[in-house]
Amino acid sequence: MPKKRIHVVPTENGWAVKREGQKTPLSSHRKKDTAEGAGRAVAKREETELVIHKKDGTIGDTDSFGNDPNPPKDKKH
Repeated sequence: MPKKRIHVVPTENGWAVKREGQKTPLSSHRKKDTAEGAGRAVAKREETELVIHKKDGTIGDTDSFGNDPNPPKDKKH
């Protein structure tokens, strides 16, 4: 079973770190960069992907800390 991704998402009061498929946030933050740091720590610990959303809710960036199912094509291993 694949590990659930960690999302940094905008909220009414700032930003939240959520596990994919769960409504309850793992943590809430006033600033996006603080939420990104918290989300990054969880994603590293769980060796999964971090998905960072923009203020409008669309995906702005992703970062993988485990076995990346879609590694960059411009990198040679």
